Formats: sequence, structure tokens, C-alpha cells
Amino acid sequence: MNATALSVNGARLWDTIMASAHIGPGRTPNGLRRLALTDADREMRDLFAGWCRDAGLSITVDRMGNMFARRAGADDALPAVLIGSHLDTQIAGGRYDGILGVLAALEVVRTLNDAGVRTRRPIEIVNWTNEEGARFSPPMLGSAVWAGVRTLDWAHARVDDAGRTVGAELERIGYAGTAPVGGRTVDAYFELHIEQGPLLDDKGIPVGVVSGTYGVRGMAIEIRGETAHSGPTPMAARRNALVGAAMLIVAVNEIGFAAAPEGKATTSRIEVWPNLTGILPDWARVMVDVRHPDVTTVERMVADVRRAMRECAQRAQVEMDVVETWQFGSERFDPELVSLIRRTAERLRAPSLDLPSQAGHDAYYVSRVAPTAMIFTPCERGISHNENEHTRLEDSLPGVNVLLHAVLERANR
Repeated sequence: MNATALSVNGARLWDTIMASAHIGPGRTPNGLRRLALTDADREMRDLFAGWCRDAGLSITVDRMGNMFARRAGADDALPAVLIGSHLDTQIAGGRYDGILGVLAALEVVRTLNDAGVRTRRPIEIVNWTNEEGARFSPPMLGSAVWAGVRTLDWAHARVDDAGRTVGAELERIGYAGTAPVGGRTVDAYFELHIEQGPLLDDKGIPVGVVSGTYGVRGMAIEIRGETAHSGPTPMAARRNALVGAAMLIVAVNEIGFAAAPEGKATTSRIEVWPNLTGILPDWARVMVDVRHPDVTTVERMVADVRRAMRECAQRAQVEMDVVETWQFGSERFDPELVSLIRRTAERLRAPSLDLPSQAGHDAYYVSRVAPTAMIFTPCERGISHNENEHTRLEDSLPGVNVLLHAVLERANR
């Protein structure tokens, strides 16, 4: 058949996405709450595995719970082409973030099966564990271990708010696989994702060619003060950890505004102890991240946060320390794969736009050990990590077809 005429089955893809949308219902009919390694995650993994087996794929699960569904190649000893993303969601998430990427990969394989196309190289669909970091911090945990950025023992020991560990929850839901994590050669990795920004939607362009990344630096900061009675304790004698945390939160926000419009600084989480009426807290913990496309500016923003910590600690008469750090976004995607996506979009007459990724993705860590590229598709008004996240089939199809043809070309290399 004419390879250029090959096209995914849009109705089947959308039916698959809508089936996913029933697993882990959120607060509204359009929302999802499918946190990593919960019962809802297990149900979705089981459904996905069934779909993959129906498509003739073999399933392997590694010790981090990362799922790989393999379609054999004509020369099956060659390194595989990976496609995928993640199936877990934020606590108030939408139907498409990550999910579209995994299920578009499944549709690519189903389309090749329908057309009787056998590729030279094997193709594997991957569902990465705990991309969101909504239950276990930090995000992109499964791909981080796979790429050698974090150790397996460290990841297994990560704890959620209820004191449950990643390792124990993998065992509980039946996805503590036996395969080694990473350590093998991969020919290429493609990840399709909704943009999570407004550029494609604003411009009416269906395909985003991800040409770069934002540098991201994250910090967990602990504030230590002293408990005291909220009534008789003089203001000048107080060492209120919550006050120190509040001062820092405002300072971080100002750092973001100073680096705007490209720069962003966020405090997304605060924990306080004892967090009770009538007593001054003696401990708090805040999660901070700063982002900018220029790495030098990112490092300057980190220095600004550290300076603000010293100033806020002095004003609140508390102690502040960075107890954990993480970073991503300094990676660069493979120029050959980026060019392949751009050429494929042109050949399919799908308008495209080169643009950077401002959010974190598993592709960042994978790019450290394998040639990697990303395709963005539009999402309405750029809304994401929100139950109102939305996209339309007709807006997604051009990007999914670009994924199909780019993967096909690479897998026949």
C-alpha cells in the first residue's frame, strides 16, 4: 500500500481514550484522579495490558513498574523504537495529559497491524511509573530510574502522605516486575503529549515539534522554629516556622515575576507541624521550583531563592535548609529525530510549529541514554493539570499520524 496514505483509526483511538476516562473519576465528570500505584492505576494498567495483548504484543514489567509492550521486528535482535508516556494523573487531572501519548502509541501499533506492516526493528510501547509525582515525589520517577538518574532502592523508598512506600505499593497492586530497570540499548524514543500551553491552540497549528526544553530546578526546603503558645508569647520572641515559610513563598513568587514572562517560580506545596490552633508551628516544609529556557538564568533564580531563604529566616527567627534537590530540562533532544518529525509533518501536509517544552516529561530523562524527540498536540486554551483540560480528536489526529509515520520510518531504518 501507499505508505503516505497510512492513517490511524481516529474513532478507535478516541474510544480507547474515553474508556480510560472512566477509570479513576475526579470531582467532575470531565476530571480524573488516577494517582500512581493506587487501585485506579492498577485497573488502568490491567486494561492497557489487555489491549496490548489483544494487539499481539508481549508485556514486560520492570522492577519500577514501568510497562513495556513489544511488537516484534523482522530483525528482532535490533534495538527497539520506544513510544509512550504515562497513564497516571494529577489529583485533579484531565483525560489527556500523558494518556494521549500512551494510547496514541497503542493506536500506531494497531494501525500497523491492520495494514499488515512489519517493521525491521521491534517497537515497544512504554507506560512510565509515577510521571506526575502527585503521590510520590519527585515526578518522572520511573523514567529517572530507567535512565540511571536515580537508584532503584532510593525510588522504592519514596513515601506518600500516608507513609506508604513506592516499593510496597508496587507489590500491593501487582506491578512489582522482575525485569531489570534500564541498562539496554534503545534505537529511539518518541513521546507524543498535549502541549499543556496555549501556543498551538492560539495559532490553530496541529503539530508541535519540540525543539528545546525549559531548565527546571526543584528544592524541598525545611523551616525549623520553636513551638510556643499563641497567646502569651511575645511577638519579638516568636520563632514561627509557618511565618518563615509564608515569607519564603511570597519571595519565590516575586522571583518568578522578576524573571517573567519566560521565567516561572512556584511554591506548590506546604507541610506544617503541628498545624493546630493555639500553638506556633516549629516545623514546615515547602516545595519550590524555578524554570527558564536559559540555564544561566535558571541558576541565577536558584541563587535568588537561596538569598531569600537567608533573609526570610532572619526576619522570622527560624532556620531554613534545602534538604532535597532535583533538576531536569537541561537535556537536548536528538537533532536527527527532531528533523524527522519536522519532515514528516511537512510530507503529511500537517502545519507544524517549533516550540519549547515548559513542563517536565519522561522524555527528558530518556534523552540522557537514547535518541529522543517529542511531538506536541493542541490542548484547549493551554489548560492542563486541571479537570477542564480538553482537546478534540480532529486537533490530535495530525500529530498522531506524524507519530505513526516517524516511528515507521525509524523502525525500518
